This record gives sequence, structure tokens and C-alpha cells, in this order.
Amino acid sequence: MMDPVIINALLLTFIAGFSTVFGSLIIFFVKKERDGYLGIAMGFAAGVMIFISLTELLPESIEKIGYLPAIISFFVGIIGIYLIDLLIPHSYKEENHPCDSDSSGKCKLKRCGILIALGIAIHNFPEGIAVFFSSVVDLKLGFTIAAAIALHNIPEGIAVAMPIYYATNSKRKAFLYSLLSGMAEPVGAIIAFLFLRSFLSSFMLSLIIAAVAGIMVFISFDELLPYAFNKKNNNLTIAGVFLGMLVVALGFLIL
Repeated sequence: MMDPVIINALLLTFIAGFSTVFGSLIIFFVKKERDGYLGIAMGFAAGVMIFISLTELLPESIEKIGYLPAIISFFVGIIGIYLIDLLIPHSYKEENHPCDSDSSGKCKLKRCGILIALGIAIHNFPEGIAVFFSSVVDLKLGFTIAAAIALHNIPEGIAVAMPIYYATNSKRKAFLYSLLSGMAEPVGAIIAFLFLRSFLSSFMLSLIIAAVAGIMVFISFDELLPYAFNKKNNNLTIAGVFLGMLVVALGFLIL
């Protein structure tokens, strides 16, 4: 029979990861597509990702392993995702691609949504590991961390679901992408339990967290904000950025 401590730790990571789905439920209240909604949603996504990266992930890494290693890892994350961006052709830039006739930019928007989901999934993976190990050491500490993560996963769910919904007109797909990005958290916990518990160090985890911060910042500036600013309602995009930051900040304040 599995140790109850392990069961509780895994359960907390599932709860934290599944909270992403609650954010995605906003798509069921959107009755009609509007550029204003999209501008706010894309700005919101960028605000969430930038704020979490620069006020939570990177500072946490700096505190645990020191400024220089954390900053190096942060920029390694940025360079890594930048090279991927250069080496993998953008689907909407390829010749004779169906997106060439897509005047509404839905293919590009879908790519943005997928990148958000990927970035958040990568971000959630080490979070799952962190929740798992902290819960094994101290269940109360693990619960506190899981609650904080669950709270900021809700706006992340919005960040994933809105662009996917606007690109595909499918609430089911938007919900599914949000669910998959959130489930990276318990997957991280399970992998930690099965394979990493014997050699995963706090130093390595902190390096990963700093690199994830860099990846999320790059996605925000390279994909989300440029697309949103191509729309006419730039003021709404800026409002969305600060709204995303505010929601996450209030979440941290409550806890």
C-alpha cells in the first residue's frame, strides 16, 4: 500500500494543476467574438506570465541559488526559446500554407495559444515537483504552496483558453488545451516520485524555474503582445496586461 504522505502530496499537485481548468471556464460566457475581448485576453495572458516570471519564479531562484546562476539560467531559457523560434518555421509564414489565405489571422492566433499552453505547461512541470517535495517534507507547507499555485493557475487557464477559442471557435478545444497545460503539474509530481527523487537537487530545480521564467517572458514579448497590438484596441491590450498582473498580485496577497 502506498504511503499516505505520498498520496496526499500527489493529491495536492492534482488540485493545483486542475485549477487551470477553472480559468478556462470563462470561454463558456463569451457569446460573440470581438477584437476588444481578444486584446484584453492576450494582454492579460502576457501580464500573468511576465508578472509570475519576474516576481515569483526568478526571485525564488535567485534566493535559493544566488543571483548569477539564476540570471544565467533565465537568459539561457530566453536564448533557447529564441533559437527554437528561429529554427522551427512559423506555420503562418510558410509558403502555400492554408494560413496564407487566412485574413483574420486565426492560424497565427492558434499558434500563440499553443505557445501559451506550452509555456504554462513547462512552467507547471517544476511547480508540480516543488509541491510534491514540499508536501512530503511538511504537508502544511505543501498545502500553502499548492493553494498559491492553484490561485495563479486560474488566470493562466484564461490565458490559454481565450486565444485557442478565438482561433478555432471550439470551446471544447480551448478547454482541452487548458486542461493539458494544467495536468503538467501532477505529471511533474509523478515523474519526481518515480524517477527524480533520488537525484533531483534543490539547485537543479531552481535552475529550471529560472529558465522557465525566461521562456515565459520571451513568449509574452515575442508572440502575445505583438499579436495583440496588431488589433485596433491597443488601450484594451494595455489594460489587459495590468489586469493580469493585478489578478496574480492579489492572489499572492491573499495567501
